[in-house]
Amino acid sequence: MKHLCIALLGVSLLAGCVSKPANVTPVTPFDSARYLGKWYEIARLDNRFERGLEHITADYSMRPDGGIKVLNRGLDVAKKEWKQAEGKAYFVEGTDAAYLKVSFFGPFYASYIVFDLDPAYQVSMVSGADKSYLWILSRTPTIDAATRARLVQKAKSLGFETDKLITVDQSAP
Repeated sequence: MKHLCIALLGVSLLAGCVSKPANVTPVTPFDSARYLGKWYEIARLDNRFERGLEHITADYSMRPDGGIKVLNRGLDVAKKEWKQAEGKAYFVEGTDAAYLKVSFFGPFYASYIVFDLDPAYQVSMVSGADKSYLWILSRTPTIDAATRARLVQKAKSLGFETDKLITVDQSAP
């Protein structure tokens, strides 16, 4: 389980680094109720928290304290076993901006910034505190080539190393 902090939220190991990368702007207005539910990881920049994992999903739900519960799940292909991690997220600059701090380990928080989100809340792009963290997420296990190309081009224009994106296997395990 320690290797799992998956799908965009594994960045909580960054020793509490809650900040925004240069020129990455959180989506506003943001409706957290519409963002809740299941998201599939389509692509990511490699990180040690998700290395070796496929079929990655993140499920978001409300917490009684007003925060967001995060449940990340992925298949460790080498071990052929499912891993999951539960975390919590809270808004940093008010509930109408998609800038949250997330934690899977006690008091350590890291940035979770939704900086691209389609109006129907079906596809999003997320950054961590710096440009070494990038995820493309979807409500469905796949997205069309045009949408992916648009997202990759936007990320590239903002300085992300999109040539290093890993496509996540979302086919039936």
